[in-house]
Amino acid sequence: MKVRYLFLFFIALTITISSCKKTSSVDPEKQFAADEVLIKDFIAKNNITAIRHESGVYYQIIAPGSGSTIYSANTSVSAKYKGRLLSGSVFDEATANPISFKLGGVIVGWQIGVPLIQKGGKIRLLIPSAYGYGQSSAGSIPANSVLDFDIELVDVQN
Repeated sequence: MKVRYLFLFFIALTITISSCKKTSSVDPEKQFAADEVLIKDFIAKNNITAIRHESGVYYQIIAPGSGSTIYSANTSVSAKYKGRLLSGSVFDEATANPISFKLGGVIVGWQIGVPLIQKGGKIRLLIPSAYGYGQSSAGSIPANSVLDFDIELVDVQN
């Protein structure tokens, strides 16, 4: 009887230890540095004139738009956009009908980039993975993906 309980104990212990196996995660600083290299290479290969924001997001203002909106997390925005991976694969778009959202409810890369333009403005954002979906995948977007967005602000309201 003792042997049976000892055997069951070792089985339970083995299962417990194997289920506690560490999951691999990417060092955020190393990932950010890797994203920076990918973005710079993409910009060079595609002859894009982009500016590096202090956050690490790269942007190209196509049209500044007009107005003097001071953005906050509660600013309501309507936008047309196309989101791509650096491979050119489109993962999402709203080009016919704009979508509406609160600025504070979207990925950090948009929260950084959208306020750089005003209503009617157009911008291209190259967003490091940490400001997109990070180490999580989202739909057809793999984990740790740099994102490439074309955004047109149709309307902005505080």
